[in-house]
Amino acid sequence: MNKKKKILEVKNLKMHFPITGGLTNGVVGHVKAVDGLNFDIYEGEALGMVGESGCGKSTTGRCLIKLYEPTEGELIFHSKRGKVDLMQLDRDSMRPYRSEIQMIFQDPYSSLNPRMTIRSIIEEPLLIHEPNMTAQERNDKILFLMEKVGLRKDQADRYPHEFSGGQRQRIGIARALTTNPSLIIADEPVSALDVSVQAQVINLMMDLQEEFNLTYLFIAHDLSVVEHISTRIAVMYLGNIAELGESDQIYNQPTHPYTKALLSATPVADPRADKKERIILEGDVPSPTDKPSGCGFRTRCPIAQASCADEIPEFRTLESGREIACPHVSD
Repeated sequence: MNKKKKILEVKNLKMHFPITGGLTNGVVGHVKAVDGLNFDIYEGEALGMVGESGCGKSTTGRCLIKLYEPTEGELIFHSKRGKVDLMQLDRDSMRPYRSEIQMIFQDPYSSLNPRMTIRSIIEEPLLIHEPNMTAQERNDKILFLMEKVGLRKDQADRYPHEFSGGQRQRIGIARALTTNPSLIIADEPVSALDVSVQAQVINLMMDLQEEFNLTYLFIAHDLSVVEHISTRIAVMYLGNIAELGESDQIYNQPTHPYTKALLSATPVADPRADKKERIILEGDVPSPTDKPSGCGFRTRCPIAQASCADEIPEFRTLESGREIACPHVSD
């Protein structure tokens, strides 16, 4: 049982995007991008979220910060101002809490305004959330953060196009740190960077986490990156979490059939290392507009039984402490 303080409790989170069509352009269906997530994020941890493209990882991150308005669920945020359900807040009421939940975006090229200097980009959250700060205090904080993320102070008045992808992502990290957030949602922050630069940015994020006691939700499809930074890992499939547990548990002793298949597909750089037996899943990922009944993974699962079609499997806790959405496996 985790004894740390909870930062965020996610309960039955759903994000269904309407599909319109027909003569009247009415709603003819829904894309069930996120379909009933339950998990907690604890103070000081890095919760990794992995899965295939299209499984709902990035949508989950955007729902938590309410860039998307979720269809259903509860988002219990343990704020410095007290406990609040973010789902009950409108846009204006949400604004004070945005300083406590910040986001690092996937694409460092489109997430920075090309018409603003780096100084202005980092200063903007301070102007919104810290109106009582003096110009000198803001300037001191901007230069302090630039130094912390590995940028020179004399680069403050340059524009984004003058920086490389890795440097731009460092600017995005500095911007996220300005308001001393309780939670940072990192949406595939290194996927658009060269492999040689990815490790530098990941190590920077780990150093900053240790120095400022940051809490991350780290979304990625690269399993090796998630293993390196994460305390716990949530494995997503088709809008649901298949398995959630400690990083070592998930990587060394995967339990859910999907987790096993996902890990078996991870390439190993060392040619002398023992080759893992590759698990090939049959069929394609079902469409989120027409999910199978019961367990969403049953159409590709090697241990599926007839009962898997009857109802969505409950998220249960095994003796090892990991949580899993499958009634047919154990530790």
